Amino acid sequence: MLGGYRIEGRRAAEIAASVERAVGAGELEPGQLLPPMRELAVELGVNPNTVAAAYRILRERGVIETAGRRGSRVRPKPATTGRESIRVDVPEGVRDVATGNPDPRLLPPLARAFAAAAEQNDRKPVLYGDPAVEPELARAARAAFDADGVPDGPIAVTSGSLDMIERVLAAHLKPGDTVAVEDPGWGSLLDLVPAVGLRTVPVGVDDDGPLPDDVRRALESGARALIVTDRAQNPTGAVVSAARARALRSVLKDHPDVLLIEDDHGHGIVDLPLHTLAGTTRTWAFVRSAAKAYGPDLRLAVFTGDPVTVDRVRGRQRLGPGWVSRLGQRALLSLWAEGAVDPKTVSVAYATRRDALIAALADRGVTAHGRSGLNVWVPVPDETGAVARLLHAGWAVAPGARFRMSAPPGVRITIATLAGGEISPLADAVARAVHPAPERGHV
Repeated sequence: MLGGYRIEGRRAAEIAASVERAVGAGELEPGQLLPPMRELAVELGVNPNTVAAAYRILRERGVIETAGRRGSRVRPKPATTGRESIRVDVPEGVRDVATGNPDPRLLPPLARAFAAAAEQNDRKPVLYGDPAVEPELARAARAAFDADGVPDGPIAVTSGSLDMIERVLAAHLKPGDTVAVEDPGWGSLLDLVPAVGLRTVPVGVDDDGPLPDDVRRALESGARALIVTDRAQNPTGAVVSAARARALRSVLKDHPDVLLIEDDHGHGIVDLPLHTLAGTTRTWAFVRSAAKAYGPDLRLAVFTGDPVTVDRVRGRQRLGPGWVSRLGQRALLSLWAEGAVDPKTVSVAYATRRDALIAALADRGVTAHGRSGLNVWVPVPDETGAVARLLHAGWAVAPGARFRMSAPPGVRITIATLAGGEISPLADAVARAVHPAPERGHV
């Protein structure tokens, strides 16, 4: 049943660790059936309850799944096989359009902002017991949330959006609960959910955001949380439209106890309006990261939510890192105050490159998506073949497998640094990769 691999251990934690090591090393493959609990208990010489506890640990960690009498199997995409490993190694001379990074030329200089923050700290150092959030940053964030119609709520700061999402999920859910996630969606999030012992259920996405019928089915099937990207959805560039927001609010009103998490991924780089869903459910959180507009290494996100959610996150944060560096918070506040990033200018720069590529692909009969943000999503019939053909043609793109569960295959192209002269050659290469010429047989 397990080929040459032998599960080891006497305690539940040891047995679970043995299975997880094998999955991580590839000795147990996705979909592989594990021994029945009683059979493994006899083999290991332990009580069946010990094996049952080990399997429970593995389920909670997202490594295996159990389907009643059909037994337990290694998950098709276990948490130990991170999607970050699904990438293309970029040989020398190949143009990398796979990274998802912003254009460094559109990021603001940070030296002056951090120097000012350091000088302020020299005058009055931040000490243990001081507020975790820079007061002026909280006021500025709250004013920005108010302007965009985000409901009132306390402000907290985390080390990026993913950190916030993990903390909010942990504040409300228990291992084994189900989370509705966008498909295709953010690869790191699709890894995170099972890694913390939760289950994922996919929700389809079009250019206007999550599909209401898919969301309804997910919530009716028992999903306890829904994660939505409002703008610049990764990888498709979707933006939640006004009509889609109304439809999603209507669905959520029938499920007031669902935890809603919104990620305004396009904040600072998208000038399309925000249509938030926040406040439709009793528990909710809304986050904005500084990464795309101000620099990924700032590792800083500002979020709000209902008082219970924010208080739980703050409380758990105090027992771990304590707070996110006030130096970084003050530097970001300085950048906000001086208008270091003009969202309109940045948005136009990215839109010019994105729209040019989408139009060039359309001229060649290739459908692509990208209403906003840094990326263009191209559906393809053969993902592996398309990636390989593009690499051979001198272009490294991101395989769609990093971003999807049950969604059809595709590739993601980051347009952030595309030059005008690269659009046509890239479109030609994509068209040939998507619709390769038929091979000629011998006559």
